[in-house]
Amino acid sequence: MTASVSVLGIFAMDLIFRTNRLPVTGETVVGNSFATGPGGKGSNQAVAARRSGAEVVLISKLGGDDFGDTGRRLYEGEGISSEYLLTHPEVANAAAVIMVNEQTGDNSIIVVLGAAGELTPEEVRNAASGITGSQVFLTNLEVPLDAMQVGLEIAHQHQVSTILNPAPAIVLDTDIYPLCDYITPNETEAEILTGLEVQTVEQAATAAEKFLEMGSETVIITLGKNGVYARNAELAEHIPTFEMGDRVVDTTGAGDAFNGGFAAALAEGLALREAIRFGNAAAALSVTKHGTAPSMPQANEIRELLNS
Repeated sequence: MTASVSVLGIFAMDLIFRTNRLPVTGETVVGNSFATGPGGKGSNQAVAARRSGAEVVLISKLGGDDFGDTGRRLYEGEGISSEYLLTHPEVANAAAVIMVNEQTGDNSIIVVLGAAGELTPEEVRNAASGITGSQVFLTNLEVPLDAMQVGLEIAHQHQVSTILNPAPAIVLDTDIYPLCDYITPNETEAEILTGLEVQTVEQAATAAEKFLEMGSETVIITLGKNGVYARNAELAEHIPTFEMGDRVVDTTGAGDAFNGGFAAALAEGLALREAIRFGNAAAALSVTKHGTAPSMPQANEIRELLNS
């Protein structure tokens, strides 16, 4: 059976500013360059899963503008199904301002959801066959919460593995967590969702216990260059990432690369630890290239790193 991933998320046009350092409040700095490119967490994750080897269905709503047209061209070029892509003709497409520190690769992001913020639970229900026809369903918190929850419920009811990447993080209703076979926050998101400090592997382990208590089946806390802490009933392990050294140029989209690669690996049937390593490799390679969707690595690159 071909590995298949369904993704519920947004496409945003990224407006990318590069500078030697990010401004503090009230400060203006002179940047080094400006570019536009395809982004949005769900879209990036869909591209990452597709390049990782999975067949991918994206459920989203685009604006009836040039940015929305860019999204459709992207998916056609990547081979991502557009069957469940809707268009809102009167609302602008989502957009994101991304400021990248070229000295460190760190970034800050502001996203406006636009048409994607108008996606309704009923529209997600109309895309149910796209979810139930996949092995893994991946979503995040850029889409409206009621639409996101419906997607998780459909997948859960049909024994499709569910991944919630809780970004951008907000406090969630407790009935969301039992719908999550896998929840994949980073350190900051884990802190917001649990109310606990998450700066070290030991603190991540404590936060993971809290997620389990709230009902999630498997917790995967991504720790940037410090790898991943994974916890469920059978596993409690810190899994290191791949050291890329001075090849790191842009960390934007690394979390999306992890989630898309991880989802594709699960859909392919890899065991949890190996699926995490696959996601780690995808994320590590993504930070060696500029941009978000354009930085997502191909499956052969990921396997080469895994075997190195």
